[in-house]
Amino acid sequence: MKIFTSTMEKQWYQYGQKAGAEDTTLALDGTVHQEWDGFGGCFNELSQMALLSLGEAERKAVYDNLFSREADGLRFDFCRIPIGASDYAESWYSHNEWDGDYAMENFSIQRDRLYLLPYIKEALRRNPDMKFFASPWSPPTWMKHPKAYNYGTLVWTERNLKAYALYLVKFLQAYEKEGIRICQLHIQNEPVSSQKFPSCIWTGEQFAEFIVKYLGPAFEENNIETRIWLGTLNCPETDERAPYTRYNNYANLVLHDQMAYNYIEGVSYQWAGKYAVQVTHQCFPEKKLIQSENECGDGNNTWEYAKYVFELFRHYLENGVNAYVYWNMALPPRGKSTWGWEQNSMITVDGKAHYNYEYYVMKHFARFVTPKAKRLGIKGHFAGTAVAFRNPDGSIILIVQNPFMTEKTFRFNGETITLQPDSINTVIF
Repeated sequence: MKIFTSTMEKQWYQYGQKAGAEDTTLALDGTVHQEWDGFGGCFNELSQMALLSLGEAERKAVYDNLFSREADGLRFDFCRIPIGASDYAESWYSHNEWDGDYAMENFSIQRDRLYLLPYIKEALRRNPDMKFFASPWSPPTWMKHPKAYNYGTLVWTERNLKAYALYLVKFLQAYEKEGIRICQLHIQNEPVSSQKFPSCIWTGEQFAEFIVKYLGPAFEENNIETRIWLGTLNCPETDERAPYTRYNNYANLVLHDQMAYNYIEGVSYQWAGKYAVQVTHQCFPEKKLIQSENECGDGNNTWEYAKYVFELFRHYLENGVNAYVYWNMALPPRGKSTWGWEQNSMITVDGKAHYNYEYYVMKHFARFVTPKAKRLGIKGHFAGTAVAFRNPDGSIILIVQNPFMTEKTFRFNGETITLQPDSINTVIF
């Protein structure tokens, strides 16, 4: 048995414990749940720009710590790619701003050769088996009303929708030519939010129609093997949009359209999607689920927020997701977006690379839980702060938080374990 521990004072160390008297309970309950696909982060321009400011040796070390299967790092194996500009692009863009080019004759990924493609290829050099999913934040501006990257909706005409399906096909084909096979397409980032950064509103009815009439047939016509996903859903919201963004308006509605259901491999959730993941898994256990964007904080990268992120991990994993994806892997200090929001990152770059608490939260999971692991059911008074997996090699991985300011001791898998106060831990059996 080995225990790796993180506290506010000491971010990562192997804990040589001295077991105390048992004062809580935690055990396997004999049940086996979802198969694991992987952990990862999102490739964004501002992230790569920050990494390019490092010296070559330190930059390579960061890439190793994020992606290499040989390094004692995160060993990411399931990452996200934006289609066009995300809100952490250097500036906003799409892959075809030729107004009225419904045949997509001017489609180009040339912009991505500057930052995104080199970033992604650094990951592939270190892990050739890495899987990717992609999602747009906004269609080309001329395909929207109003004609802008931020706010608005897709113009809902047959000609425009057929062209947008072709736009997405062209993206997948262009990346395939670069040696980057995208295994999943998630149709729209945060479809219930009309934002001041690249965004586009979609209803559940629109998702179903687009999938059945346009996207699914376009994939079939072009022999696209990429799977279609409903996502990345950021609902049900809890603000004034609440009556229109519930589970029944999105996942439940779309998956009850039998033709759409047949095309959809799974559903991805982020942010307010945490309120719908449990019921989606309950009602459609045969469909895969992903947590597609970790909540991003305020740029302070505190221990308190890292503990909240641990709770997000546990919530999504215990409710059936097959993958968990972080947002910005690296950013400059305070992580300010082009539209003004300061956000957390796993690594802060200020001429040197600083590994933040959330890097180590991710490491507690991603370093030890491998693809094709199975989540194991747990029980006991401490089950609300823990999650367990069995890897293909038979090892059992227990990731557990002690939220209290005193040590906590329990028996698990035949061993007595004492956790340090206010700590996050990985126990390997």
